Amino acid sequence: MTILPMRDLKNTVEIERRCATGGPVFVTKNGYGRLVVMDIDYYENTTGKLYEAKLVNESLSDLENGKTADGDSVKAKIAEKYGV
Repeated sequence: MTILPMRDLKNTVEIERRCATGGPVFVTKNGYGRLVVMDIDYYENTTGKLYEAKLVNESLSDLENGKTADGDSVKAKIAEKYGV
């Protein structure tokens, strides 16, 4: 993890290098966290994992609340509805 003061944002080449090799860079202002700068691949990977976790949690909730159906009954309903 890299922490830099805001005044160091002027060195964009160094910021980009750090993001590409070490993950996000945390930027502080007056000693407090203010910004996070990260590589686009890191961002996309992280948001993808969050989305997948959200889907898993929703699925587990559906299981707990009985909002599921077995595959055979679903296939039978589709076959009946669409004549497949």
